[in-house]
Amino acid sequence: MALIVQKFGGSSVKDADHVRNVARIITETYRKGHSVVVVLSAQGDTTDDLIAKAQEINPHASKREMDMLLATGEQISISLCAMAIERMGYQAVSLTGWQAGMLTNSAYSNARIKRVNTERIQKELDKKKIVLVAGFQGINKYDDVTTLGRGGSDTSAVALAASLGADLCQIYTDVDGVYTADPRIVKGARKLDEITFDEMLELASLGAQVLHNRSVEMAKRYNVNMEVLSSLSGKPGTKVKEVVKTMEKTHVSGVAKDKNVARLALVGLADQPGIAFKIFSMLAREGINVDIILQSIGRDESKDISFTVARNDAEEAKRVLEENKEAIGFQSVELNDHIAKISIVGAGMANNAGVACKMFEALFSAGINISMISTSEIKVSVLVEERDADRAVQAVHDRFFNEFGNT
Repeated sequence: MALIVQKFGGSSVKDADHVRNVARIITETYRKGHSVVVVLSAQGDTTDDLIAKAQEINPHASKREMDMLLATGEQISISLCAMAIERMGYQAVSLTGWQAGMLTNSAYSNARIKRVNTERIQKELDKKKIVLVAGFQGINKYDDVTTLGRGGSDTSAVALAASLGADLCQIYTDVDGVYTADPRIVKGARKLDEITFDEMLELASLGAQVLHNRSVEMAKRYNVNMEVLSSLSGKPGTKVKEVVKTMEKTHVSGVAKDKNVARLALVGLADQPGIAFKIFSMLAREGINVDIILQSIGRDESKDISFTVARNDAEEAKRVLEENKEAIGFQSVELNDHIAKISIVGAGMANNAGVACKMFEALFSAGINISMISTSEIKVSVLVEERDADRAVQAVHDRFFNEFGNT
């Protein structure tokens, strides 16, 4: 039979009843004859509670010690779930990240997986045990515990699936699949039966919170079959794969909103070669990622450049630019952190004219102003005022999915 990796998020194991429900799902899969490896996140708000405890002791604790602390949350989840499975009469073993062979680099709090030594997991599977692995964590070359950052448990699950050659990686969440938009804020959002890796990667990068983009990147690279489904409904979820049946028919697969955005504008730049390189190389050295970039046409020997960064990087980016004002040569820097990015994503957009126009029409009809635009083969993103973000998502979604169907 198959080898299946299952991942359950924090809301799926938030209390005893939910842990028992997860144990039931796991054992049902096991009873069908499958080998099962499970990755669990910390229960509910455990990670936030641990961060609060650290703040009480030392608001400036080192990242190494924070990793040591935060890794305990997932260890609680795996041990409790193993106990629940044992009580149901099945053999289970819980393993921390380092016991499971999750080897990472040394970037504490945001480590990257270098490789997975699956020997211990395979031994336990050969003994017909259900293996539970602590997500979000690993160990570096100094034998220090590391954590993988936001979405780390998704990444752990996909890494294990790739390394073990699993037949399927199931990501259980509190929603029953990937939707055309966030169903909590958009009326009429529809669940997708399937979506491509590229589309899912764009949606994840643009603010959709179902899967983390790092896990989707890894799944695409190693061609890991994924399914997103609910731990509560028991309904089929959304398959994430390389090619979907409706790729040629569907122009737009989803609408995403991202409020973690700020725009900086450099006014009065000298219109000469190398300016853009100076600006963005300075930001890159500080680890600040830049997204949408807009450069005006040079007039009177000057031009303006606007770009977006993550909101929590905005002040740092402004500081770096102001400290290098003379070296770069500009008149002023303006910061707006009350904006949002609205995006449409679809693998079929590249071969269908007028998709962007329909998006712009929807925003115009809703009286929403656009300040910047970015396009690629499978996405169109615009910046709007933050106060208009929810209305913008609803208007765009209605245009593509409700008023005329998925055109």
